Amino acid sequence: MADTRIKVAKDKAEFLKTLRATEDTPGPFQSYADALVFAAALGMKRGVREPIAEYSRSIDPIRQDIFYSKGYDQVINLLAITSSNNPKILASTDQAEEDRIRIFEEYANAGLEVLAGALKGAVNYTEALLIFLSTERETEEPQQPEDFDLTRFIS
Repeated sequence: MADTRIKVAKDKAEFLKTLRATEDTPGPFQSYADALVFAAALGMKRGVREPIAEYSRSIDPIRQDIFYSKGYDQVINLLAITSSNNPKILASTDQAEEDRIRIFEEYANAGLEVLAGALKGAVNYTEALLIFLSTERETEEPQQPEDFDLTRFIS
């Protein structure tokens, strides 16, 4: 298998750096891999993929084994098979692996765009991300009016 690495779009690199916690700055994610998986899942949830026009040089491409050691290979595979509707994308070929990584990168790129818009102007990204997640959950759960049930007052 080829040593395919996961890359980040040049225009999203600085934003991705702000999402990662370091000794000097707090961030909602411990690693770039964590942030990219979250962004890819968000991109998939929103149904958007954005091809990467130019890759970042300020963030080195991330080795797949970093994703695999955290169990994120399953997320990458699920995104690929759901997106392509083709089980052959899970094959152990160089081409299938490149296709899976490209799909993941495109979802992550779109998800980073969504996150950048949602967190724009926030001072504390962790707090803003929690608020964003809370509003996302509320919008996906349709509010159904409850019937007024008088039987609960009968003893």
